[in-house]
Amino acid sequence: MLIERKQYLDELIKKKDNGRIKVITGIRRCGKSYLLFEIYKNYLLNNGVKEEQIIEIALDDIENSKYRDPFILNDYVKSKITSDKRYYVFIDEIQFSKTVKNPYFEDDEDITFVDTLISLMRRKNLDVYVTGSNSKMLSRDILTQFRDRGDEIHVYPLSFSEMSSCYESIDEAWQDYVLCGGMPFLLELETFDQKSKYLKSLFQETYIRDIIERNKIKNGDEVLEVLLDFVSSAIGSLTNPLKLSNRFLSERKTKITNSTISKYLTLFEESYVISSVKRYDIKGSKYFSTPLKYYFADIGLRNARLNFRQNEETHIMENIIYNDLLRRGFNVDVGIVEYFSSENNKSKRVQLEVDFVINRGNIRYYIQSAFDLSSEEKKEQERNSLKRIDDSFKKIIIVKDNIVPRYDEYGIYYIGIKDFLLNDDFFK
Repeated sequence: MLIERKQYLDELIKKKDNGRIKVITGIRRCGKSYLLFEIYKNYLLNNGVKEEQIIEIALDDIENSKYRDPFILNDYVKSKITSDKRYYVFIDEIQFSKTVKNPYFEDDEDITFVDTLISLMRRKNLDVYVTGSNSKMLSRDILTQFRDRGDEIHVYPLSFSEMSSCYESIDEAWQDYVLCGGMPFLLELETFDQKSKYLKSLFQETYIRDIIERNKIKNGDEVLEVLLDFVSSAIGSLTNPLKLSNRFLSERKTKITNSTISKYLTLFEESYVISSVKRYDIKGSKYFSTPLKYYFADIGLRNARLNFRQNEETHIMENIIYNDLLRRGFNVDVGIVEYFSSENNKSKRVQLEVDFVINRGNIRYYIQSAFDLSSEEKKEQERNSLKRIDDSFKKIIIVKDNIVPRYDEYGIYYIGIKDFLLNDDFFK
């Protein structure tokens, strides 16, 4: 089933022929390759580019393993071009590229795919695109090595808006989405058993194996698996390596150091499987270094990791909102509002949480994810932190139920989760 991925296609079109390397990042199997090799390629072919002007190579294909050598990759691309035509170079899963010794100057730095891309970039008749599934390989440091000539397009699994376009009913789409998420291949599968098996195999055969092999982890696969289970069961909850270390000790009778846990969490983040969110003191305008919250790149992957046992919609809804805010290009923090309360002539400091403080440029919004507002007590609990923020930025409460969007007497805006996710113009 074809989904246009219009947001990302539009980004690629805007960056076409801009003299910069287009770096398409995202978790493996989220649709990066399909976006580049199918959707964007078809766009080029439909707009005057000939098939022979497009050079494609997938480095994760064993038949192309020799091209993981940056010298051989460089020679291959240059063998396909002439000086009288413009070419579009697509290199898939660039993180499979090897690091090799400089054969000409032994004391020089090793040669990597960065050297290949810089070499190709200097050819004025080449427009270069690469995909990658590991942020360490494609970090801002790498983009800097492109001499400020690299543009990143980060691709997420299907949003609810994209996914729902393939269903007859919005409600049916929602029930499927909160359970199985938005990995694109799910649309090819019909039954829950098929979807469950696919999501579980992604972890075993793709993500975990990739992390172990890439980082040469020995005898650590069990720790990785258990850690992933711990994080899966605690999405939206504050945690840190010390808490997770204590949990290993109490539940698994295993002593794992804080540094090891921190290292493994970083590996999951580098592979885009999870992401961490810092807490931000709204009134004090400062960050807290710990504890953090973790969310999964796709809620279906998280649910499959727990064998679909912990389907509490409060945290699931929060994770879905978080991912959609990232997709829309916001920087996202967890907000903290501090105030002092007096009881029995004693003053105590109270901290209230705002689920998300989001920023883009000079724009800011405060967002609460509220699964249930069935009582006045619950409603007051959800909006209490927002009422204590005294700036003029918009305050929003997203609820599970279908409601007529409206403001209350405090200027707080209420909207249903489905309306929020389906309206890409919401923040415009």
